[in-house]
Amino acid sequence: MQTNFAPEQLADPDTRESNTILRTCVHCGFCTATCPTFVLLGDELDSPRGRIYLIKDMLESGRPATPEVVKHVDRCLSCLSCMTTCPSGVNYMHLVDHARRYIEETYDRPWHERLLRRVLSAVLPYPARFRAAIAGARLGRPVSALIPGGHVLGQRLRAMLKLAPGALPPPSPMQAPQAHRAEGQRRGRVALLTGCAQQVLAPSINEATIRLLTRMGIEVVVTREQGCCGALDHHMGQHDPAFRLARANIAAWSREIESEGLDGIVINTSGCGTTVKDYGFMFREAPEAERAAKVSALAMDVSEALQKFGYAPSREKPGLTVAYHSACSLQHGQRITTLPKQLLAKAGFAVKEPREPHLCCGSAGTYNLLQPEIAGRLRERKLQNLQETRADLIAAGNIGCLTQLGGDALPTVHTVELLDWMAGGPEPAAVGAARRAKATA
Repeated sequence: MQTNFAPEQLADPDTRESNTILRTCVHCGFCTATCPTFVLLGDELDSPRGRIYLIKDMLESGRPATPEVVKHVDRCLSCLSCMTTCPSGVNYMHLVDHARRYIEETYDRPWHERLLRRVLSAVLPYPARFRAAIAGARLGRPVSALIPGGHVLGQRLRAMLKLAPGALPPPSPMQAPQAHRAEGQRRGRVALLTGCAQQVLAPSINEATIRLLTRMGIEVVVTREQGCCGALDHHMGQHDPAFRLARANIAAWSREIESEGLDGIVINTSGCGTTVKDYGFMFREAPEAERAAKVSALAMDVSEALQKFGYAPSREKPGLTVAYHSACSLQHGQRITTLPKQLLAKAGFAVKEPREPHLCCGSAGTYNLLQPEIAGRLRERKLQNLQETRADLIAAGNIGCLTQLGGDALPTVHTVELLDWMAGGPEPAAVGAARRAKATA
C-alpha cells in the first residue's frame, strides 16, 4: 500500500511504525474471511482491510477522527484473527492500537461514552473497586428490565448487569504478595501475574497455577506492586493509564530479576499475556526499554510454563470430554494453538474443538460491555458450535472468554484447573457440575 506521510509526521515513532505496517498491506482481502465483524455484518469497513483504509486516511490527513472512523474502529474486537490469516505479515495489532490512541486524543465522544470508558478504566483494573462494583451490580440486577433498551447507554448498562455474577468467591490469600516455596528440590523460580478482574471473578485459577507449579518443583513469586497488565486501558486507547500500570509491573518484575532471578513470568490470562509479551515494543522509546524487553522475553503463558517444566498427570483418566475454546489472544495474539490441547490430552481428557475455532466469542476485554449487540451475536454463535461437540464441559485459557461463555450452557473451566486436578489438585466445581449433568442425561 502506498502512503504519503510528511517527514514531520514520520518523526513520531508511532506514526513511523504505522507507516511501515501500512506499506506491508497488499489489499489481498484474505483477512475478510476470518474477521468476526465482517462475517456478521458483511460491511467492508468492518473488515481489517476496510479499517486499514480508514486508519491510513485518518493518520495521513492529521485531522481529528471522524464519527465514521470511530464507529468502525470501535467495532474491531482486536481478536487478531486477521494477523493469523495475512500472508504479508501485516501487524494489525500495532496499527489499530495506534489508531485507538489517536482517536482518544482527537475525537470528542458523546458524554455517556466518555463516562462509561472512564468508569471502566477506573474500576476494572483494580480488584477492590471491581469487587465493590459487582456488589452494586447485584443490587441493580432486579431492576435491569426497567432500563430503557432503545439507547446505546441503556443497552450497555443492561450488558454490564447481565455479566455481573450473582455471587463472588472470597479473596484468596494465595494471591497476596509472597513466595510460594517449591515442593521438594527447587527446579526453577517464576513470577506469577495474578491480574485484576481474574483475582475477583475466579481466584481458583491462580490457586491452581500456584499449586501445580509448586508441586512440579517451581517456586512461584507474587511480587509486590504488580497489578493489571494495562491491556484494558491500552485497547481503549487510554495511553497514560495503560503505561502507568505496565510500568509498575516492569519495575516489580525487574527487581525480582535483578535480585534472585526468574526463569519466567507466568501468565494464566491470555489477554494479559499478549500485552505483557508486547511490553518490549510498547516501551521501545522509553527509558525502561531494556527492562521492558527482558520482561517480554520472560513472559510465558501457563501452558508454555507447564511444557517447559515437564507437566505430568498423576490421576487415572477422568472419562470426560472437553470442548477446547481457543482464546483469540492465545491462538492469534501469541500463536499458541496446539499446546493446551496436547496438555489436556496428556492429562487424560478427550479433547474436541468446535467449528469456526478462529472466530471470537465476543468477550475481547471490554468489548462485550461497549458493543453488547455484536458481542451477544458472537457469543450465541460460539456456544452453538461448542454445544455441537457434545462435550461435557468447556475449557479455555482466558478469564474473559470463560465469563462470556458461562452461565447458561456447558460448565466452563480454565485449562490449568483441569491440569492441576489431574496432577493431584482438588476437583474444580465445573467438573462436579459436568459429572452431575452426565449422570442425569
